[in-house]
Amino acid sequence: MVLFCLSPFASSPVALASGIAFTIIIGNPYEQNVQRYIHLLLQISIVGLGFGLKLDEALHAGKTGVILTVLSITTVMVLGYLLGKLFKIERPLSYLISVGTAICGGSAIAAVSPIIKPSTKQISLALAIVFTLNSVALFIYPPLGHLLKLTQEQFGLWCAIGIHDTSSVVGAASKYGDVALKVATTVKLSRALWIIPMSLLTMFFFKTKGAKVKIPYFIGYFILAILLNTYVPIFGGLSAVATTAAKAGLNLTLFFIGSTISVQTLKTISWKPLALAMILWITISVGSLLLIMK
Repeated sequence: MVLFCLSPFASSPVALASGIAFTIIIGNPYEQNVQRYIHLLLQISIVGLGFGLKLDEALHAGKTGVILTVLSITTVMVLGYLLGKLFKIERPLSYLISVGTAICGGSAIAAVSPIIKPSTKQISLALAIVFTLNSVALFIYPPLGHLLKLTQEQFGLWCAIGIHDTSSVVGAASKYGDVALKVATTVKLSRALWIIPMSLLTMFFFKTKGAKVKIPYFIGYFILAILLNTYVPIFGGLSAVATTAAKAGLNLTLFFIGSTISVQTLKTISWKPLALAMILWITISVGSLLLIMK
């Protein structure tokens, strides 16, 4: 299965579905080990995609998504707080789900967890919900984009705003087209930088002293890859190879992510946190789509 995911015949949805099927049928005794490598492999793949971008393309895409990013993060965090109160969900859990939906899924949850100090069960539940909805998004976004006749730029922007985790954003966009992939990757990574101010605000709201803010340093390597591809001719000639390798790495990442979604994991999800996550996700997906299609 690993070799298939790395081959040109695999696609993002197929890789994810293969991982889920693999775990359901055979089981995954190496889940803990796989978790260690998912983020590293994703980061390497993202940096590889940077070699397929020019600086002017990245700046244009980033500029386009700024207003939508600010609006979406603010909306999700405020709505998440109100719904958490309404559903009487534990504050750390509702906050983790809100942050994961607002910024970048599992990475955001991992970043604020040491600050708000939730229980292990709350972290696991938030991650299970976010990864499950990410999986759904990867399958339904591309067909909806074609149905609504979205342009490549519109779809890439919609993915970056409406889908939680970077892996599923890039996976859905790559399924739609190369331009969508460039827009989605750039906007999503600029969105991921909001982990820093969000972590600082979290420290203030939860009155946490001495907590460390996790900075997504790999985004710096992504920017460096763009600069090398733009200004150093030898790297420009390697962009096609780097992009192809990055897409293969992304497919393998999605296979690994799928392999962590087991029946046991799904059984841990209770209806109130799931309802919160779904309302937030639908709100941001529909709201951003309407703004993008104006």
